[in-house]
Amino acid sequence: MPVTVFTPTSSEDVLSAVHSALAEEAPLEIVGHGTKRGIGQAVQTAHTLNLSGLVGVTLYEPEELVLSAKAGTALAAIEQLLAEHRQELAFEPMDYGPLFGGAAGSGTIGGTLAANLSGPRRIRAGAARDHILGIHAVSGRGEAFKSGGRVVKNVTGYDLSKAMAGSWGTLAIVTDLTFKVLPAAEAETTLAIRGLTDDRAANAMAHAMGSSAEVSGAAHLPLLVAGSVAAGLLAGDAATLLRIEGVPPSVAFRVSRLKDLLKAAGAMQEIAGEESRRLWRDIRDCVPFSDEKDRAKPLWRVSMAPSDGHRMVDALRREAPVNTFYDWQGGLIWLMMEADPEAATLRSLIRRHGGGHATLIRATASQRAAIPVFEPQSASLAQLSARLKEQFDPKSILNPGRMGF
Repeated sequence: MPVTVFTPTSSEDVLSAVHSALAEEAPLEIVGHGTKRGIGQAVQTAHTLNLSGLVGVTLYEPEELVLSAKAGTALAAIEQLLAEHRQELAFEPMDYGPLFGGAAGSGTIGGTLAANLSGPRRIRAGAARDHILGIHAVSGRGEAFKSGGRVVKNVTGYDLSKAMAGSWGTLAIVTDLTFKVLPAAEAETTLAIRGLTDDRAANAMAHAMGSSAEVSGAAHLPLLVAGSVAAGLLAGDAATLLRIEGVPPSVAFRVSRLKDLLKAAGAMQEIAGEESRRLWRDIRDCVPFSDEKDRAKPLWRVSMAPSDGHRMVDALRREAPVNTFYDWQGGLIWLMMEADPEAATLRSLIRRHGGGHATLIRATASQRAAIPVFEPQSASLAQLSARLKEQFDPKSILNPGRMGF
């Protein structure tokens, strides 16, 4: 049966499409520009609701630090607008497009919330759910609703807006979003410590994060990965990276303090300005594992306590061939396998080393179908998720099966 694609241009069109789907009992796949379509279980539906026609910034008040836009608006366009006013989305949302062979900058603001995106600054600024102020949406019941507002101090219904974060379009179709924005840093410098092993890097990052330097990014790139970011700037040895942002005098002072604190760690280099920004964009977007030759290889995104991650990876390397790098002070681990996703082995080792969760970001269709892509939920959490799904989408017409239920 051919798939029917609906491309609404207004929230009323979205509501009408959901009513039609309910009347026909025909589920909908919800997509924007499709940059994250390969994440989760494949959705098999007769109809697709494509939100790429819902475009445009509907409100931007730089003085009030607030921006509203329709769900299909390109994230790149929003970031360009903010940059013109020296502002930004402080949670630094990742761009998944290149990992799947797509163009950079194609993700949407609606997908940003649906996937609860974040970047290296998550250790200080959180993720999309921590910056969303309000939404307009249509539930799987065919009911239009709104939550929150357009001002930073308005918290009415704030938790309902947060509930959409990380729901992957399975609860409701968000048509309009309002985010808090913040001033962009005037300057940034990255301190790179060269040649550290994973365990020594974890120790150095812990010392840096516990200092008064206000580190806004902490990552470790082992030797096999370091040369694949920032046009080879870090080629030649492993690199442990610490980012400092702010006004120039403050950045210079804090970098100096950090160098004194870690002077025994190893050789250091400073990377400033656009080179530093490019470096962290590459880390944010997992560029080391985005090469065309790697796109057939399974890719995992693992979140653990920073002190446990490198120990888990060391144990995993004894079980399976894997390439890796660390973000979030070591709490976010990107793992690229050679062929087999090694799901059972990986999740067993995560449990053995303090716990955490693993999401299979990229894999073949058969691999995605054979294993839980998202971390299996505990019985109590699964019951809570089922109740939430029942409240928003009792007929299961929105992205059915995307998250395994």
